[in-house]
Amino acid sequence: MTEHAPVSAAMHRAKADARASHVTVGLVRNLPGDREEIDCSCGMTLANGPQWSLDEHIRLHRAEARYLALSQVAPAGMPRIIPVDPERLPR
Repeated sequence: MTEHAPVSAAMHRAKADARASHVTVGLVRNLPGDREEIDCSCGMTLANGPQWSLDEHIRLHRAEARYLALSQVAPAGMPRIIPVDPERLPR
């Protein structure tokens, strides 16, 4: 049996910071034309669209924030699905 190493402190902290930096703020605003929007604590306005719900936009936004935060601290050379530039951010 192999021993599993815990998640590095840098990656754990990056994920936690991303989660804390991207929370919805206030109430959902119902706009004309079945539009809905809500603000994120990062300053971006999240909204539904013609083919996605507000919930889907919130989930994607949070996932992107986690991915970017983890990409910044991931070890260079770690195999990746999405190619990264020298600063280790997705292209």
